[in-house]
Formats: sequence, C-alpha cells, structure tokens
Amino acid sequence: MNLFNVYPLFDIEPVKAKDCYIWDQEGNKILDLYGGHAVISIGHSHPHYVQKVSEQLGLIGFYSNSVQNSLQKELASKLGELSGYPEHELFLCNSGAEAMENALKLASFHTDRKKVVMLVGAFHGRTSGAVAITDNPKIQAPVNPVDHVIRIDFDDEVALEKNLSQGDVCAVVIEGMQGVGGVFVPSTSFLQKARSLCDQYGTVLIMDEIQSGYGRSGKFFAHQHAGIEADLITLAKGMGNGFPIGGVMIAPKFESWFGMLGTTFGGNHLACAAGIAVLDVLKDEKLIEHAAKLGDYLKKRLEAIPGIKEIRGHGLMLGMQLNSEAKPVRLQLLKDHKIFTGSSAQKETLRLLPPLSMTEEMADEFIHALQEVLNPAIA
Repeated sequence: MNLFNVYPLFDIEPVKAKDCYIWDQEGNKILDLYGGHAVISIGHSHPHYVQKVSEQLGLIGFYSNSVQNSLQKELASKLGELSGYPEHELFLCNSGAEAMENALKLASFHTDRKKVVMLVGAFHGRTSGAVAITDNPKIQAPVNPVDHVIRIDFDDEVALEKNLSQGDVCAVVIEGMQGVGGVFVPSTSFLQKARSLCDQYGTVLIMDEIQSGYGRSGKFFAHQHAGIEADLITLAKGMGNGFPIGGVMIAPKFESWFGMLGTTFGGNHLACAAGIAVLDVLKDEKLIEHAAKLGDYLKKRLEAIPGIKEIRGHGLMLGMQLNSEAKPVRLQLLKDHKIFTGSSAQKETLRLLPPLSMTEEMADEFIHALQEVLNPAIA
C-alpha cells in the first residue's frame, strides 16, 4: 500500500529536533522558523514538556470522558488564568477543525440560527462545517453545504452590519490574524465593531485563534490587541507543542446539557499533560512577553531590507510580502542557508511562525540570510 498523495513534500526528513532546530537524516542542522504550521510553541523537545508527557505515559495515557480526569480541570484553570479568560469554560477536542465544528454547533444551538459570516481569505479547517467557511472552493466537495455562509470583504464594517441587521446570523467567525491567507490582521476598529454588532443583534462572536493564539502575537490571543472579548475562542496548534489537542473556550452565557458535544479522544490524559506543560513553560519562561519584544526587533530589522514590500502581523507571526513570489526564496533559504520558513495562499508572502523560544541571534541569522537571497549583489 502507498500513501494517498495529497501533500507536496520537501526533499527533507527531520529525524531529531531541539528548541528551534531540526536535524535531517544527513545530519544537517536546520533553523526551524515555521514550527510545523505554528504548532511548536515552546520549542522542540522542551525538557519540561518531555518530562510531563513521559511521566504521564507511565501512569495512564488514555481513558474516555466517562470518568473523572483532574488533569482536564488543571489545564482549564491554568489556561483561564494565563489567557485572561478565567470565567470562560473549556471543551477539549483533538484539532483546530474539530474545535471550529464544535464552536459553530454551540453558536447555532445558542441562537437557533444557521447563517455564518466569514471573511475573504479565511481558513478555518477542512471538515464539513469548517471548510464551508474557508475561502477556498477547491477544497469544498459537493457534500459540503455552503448555502448558509455569507462572505464579506476583510474589514468591511458596512457589509457586516448590513448582514447582522437581518437577525438570522448565528455567528461571525474571524481569525485573530489570518494565517494561511497571508498574515492579514483585522483592524482594531473592525474587531470592536464586530463585538458591538454581535451584542446588538444577538450574534455569537467566534475568534479563531488556532494559529494566532497561545502567545504567538505577543498577547495570549491576537484579538486582545483590539481590547475585545470573544464569546467562543477556538484553540489548537501551539496548545500541545506537537501533541494533538484542540479546544473551545466558552463564555458563561452558553448553557450545556449532557450529550450536547462529545469526543472520544479529546481531553485524554496524555493530551492534557502536554497542554499543561505548554502553559507552564509559557508562564515560567515569559515567552509571550519575549514574542512581543522579538517580533518588534524582527520588524525593525526587516523593514531595512530591499525587496520586502510590506510586513504584517504581531509578535512571532509575521508575513513578509515580497516584490516577487516567495517560493524560490523559501527554497533558497532552505538549500543554501538551512533555514525553514513558511508560505501562504498569498504567493508573494513569506511566513514566519517560529517557536516562541527563538532568540535574537537566530533572528539575526535569518535576517542576514534573507538579505543575501533577496539582494545578492549588495549582501
């Protein structure tokens, strides 16, 4: 049997990883500034993370959600404290797409409505409900219904109010920063308007922080830069530092009932141990504050490089729009400089999503390499 061929693959196989570096089969050391789609939040193979997961595996790795699991309560408590959402409740699942599916169900149950407003360029997942609000018709199969979805332009406050005023929208879904779309950041004005309109028309505000959350933006959630609170917040990626885990943070106004949501593997003992370890390291090593400072440093240095048209994002989620396509630049950075970076749907945008433990020295290494690739004559 062969693998189903749906991924374009780099000719590289990582076999070892530590902090911000991976090593391939030939022993090449590669600076990882992509973190496997923003998944590696506290650094590869962090000692505290390895210890917590290993210890838990030696005790009990899994049991279903039909029994007590104090690790779930510890994870929820620490997440509420560090994120600034102590009054929200937590539903644990396995991935970002699953988190979005459950957030949409919660919004629909709560409002008894079905329409959803999404933004141009959005990416919310590949499962049925999530892919319907993802701005990529190519990955929407005929079985995926999309007739309940309203697509509006990015930051279009007029269109948002026009649609919400109809009174039949259950949720507005916004990424804290668009990841796959090219690191586009919703304006503070738009987010604040979305919050007030959702309050006015009884619509649920869902913030998708699957990629932009967990400290990556220099705040725990990217939407906190706009000073707003969300009704539902979807989580995954950096939540487990590589272990599959996702979640939905749920405002107190939502009422639960037995059987409303469910999952077999969500919130299992190993996943919770990984999630707790991530929160411990984020707090103890002050990685959120570090991400904010290093992001500012990177932006200032990158602004001086010819060939970069625009720099978007906050903290350690940055998109550099180049004067030409980013793919050849990515390939040259990997081949000649052993640096792994990311792409996006916006072909001229190079994405940085490194572990939050990235250092200033690593930033300088990347900046020097990017200068050489973009401007070989003056490097």
